[in-house]
Amino acid sequence: MKSKLSICYLLFLPTFLSAQQWADSLNVEVGTTLSIASKGFQPLWIESNRFGLISEKKSDMATHIGAWNSHTFPAGKHSFRLEYGVNLINNRHFDQFIVQQGYLKARYGALEFRAGRFKEILGEVDRLLSTGSLGVSGNAIPIPKIGFAFPDWVNVPFTNGWLQIKGLISHGWMGNEQSMKRAWLHEKTFYVKLGNGPFKIYGGMQHFGIWGGQRAHISLDRSLRGFFDVLFVKEANDGYDPDGVHPNRAGDQRGVLEFGGDLETNSALWHMYFQVPFESGMGIDFRNIDRVGGLNVTLRQHRWLDRLMFEFIYTKQMESFQHAELQSYYNNGLYASGWEYLYRSIGTPLFLNRFRGSNFLPYDAVDWSTNNDRAMGNMNFINNRIVGGHIGMLHRYAPNITARTMLTYTRNFGTHQSSNPITASPRNQFYSLHEISVDLQRVPGLQLSGGIAFDAGGLYDNVGGLLGLKYNILNK
Repeated sequence: MKSKLSICYLLFLPTFLSAQQWADSLNVEVGTTLSIASKGFQPLWIESNRFGLISEKKSDMATHIGAWNSHTFPAGKHSFRLEYGVNLINNRHFDQFIVQQGYLKARYGALEFRAGRFKEILGEVDRLLSTGSLGVSGNAIPIPKIGFAFPDWVNVPFTNGWLQIKGLISHGWMGNEQSMKRAWLHEKTFYVKLGNGPFKIYGGMQHFGIWGGQRAHISLDRSLRGFFDVLFVKEANDGYDPDGVHPNRAGDQRGVLEFGGDLETNSALWHMYFQVPFESGMGIDFRNIDRVGGLNVTLRQHRWLDRLMFEFIYTKQMESFQHAELQSYYNNGLYASGWEYLYRSIGTPLFLNRFRGSNFLPYDAVDWSTNNDRAMGNMNFINNRIVGGHIGMLHRYAPNITARTMLTYTRNFGTHQSSNPITASPRNQFYSLHEISVDLQRVPGLQLSGGIAFDAGGLYDNVGGLLGLKYNILNK
């Protein structure tokens, strides 16, 4: 009780202080979203890439209440900014209570310290229209973590703006809903951008490692030395070597290479990106043709269309060019739950895990809080070999009525396991969503939303709908 009162005190303290001392930036918001589907689960784009807001249930109501605040103080040459917030969600027929966000961020100049759960998407993909980053897409509930970041592009000194960088390093906690209980997350990114005119190019890397943790009699290295083994991607024995063969890398490690460019014209901003996944160091190779690529066009002046994007995905190769053991994206032998958090893919939701797949395929969902079966390794993500295309649009029907449209077509090839029913019989699948938001001008702060989704193909057929209401009680 005392901790809850402390949070409320911090959030609303500025309302009792003068506006001259604190920046006016307090936001308090409440809302609810109704979702319903024709099958016992939701269509893909109703449920996915919403940071865990909407459950997979056939019919449900997701209610949230949140408050955010920030203050900026003069501090010499650079300003100091303090930001904090909390967002609480209730869904799954009033049975699940989630702290979706609860964070503190402190920023001096370009450097930011952050701690807690907070919404973040890693990569230069479109936050609203993309199928999702291959690293962190915003599909799962945010993982609690602590770290430092340059969240925005920063000019490198003495380059006259021609060279910019950004990146982050974080330490996170994966919890008990994993095959390896109380495992840790290591996360770092680094990006470089070149150019000081209308055309710029960029490139970077994302690296993720799940490490430490324990399961039954297995307890893996959680020491400072173990952290540096993961940080520098070293070959190391992390405490699990049943066959007497030195392991390749400590923990469950993967990453994303990304490159692209921006072009500004009088009529539009053009943004192109490519993300290349890898599960081993050998995947960092020009022969790796697996990727997500996109072209995003933001129009400067258009009566009804604001943004248009095209995206494609190809992930069938799985590092097979190296003539060694085939990889399986998002899967791992020891960390059997793989690249998921609280039963949702951390990366692209187009990769299908057992939890969602059990709704329409002959698989059982796994309760990772109790499952200690080593035989589950490399079997959680049951469809990660995909070829597909995607179109996304942001458009307006009126100044206060906006909408987005998502159209995705994929051909799904399962995994390399011959027993996989999708591998034996590849299947085509179509996903769609049309969602509208209306800001009521007569009631400032009140927004109504609605949407319809239709999925069809060899995996399943399903129709679903959304109806939402959101009210910004206080927005300074």
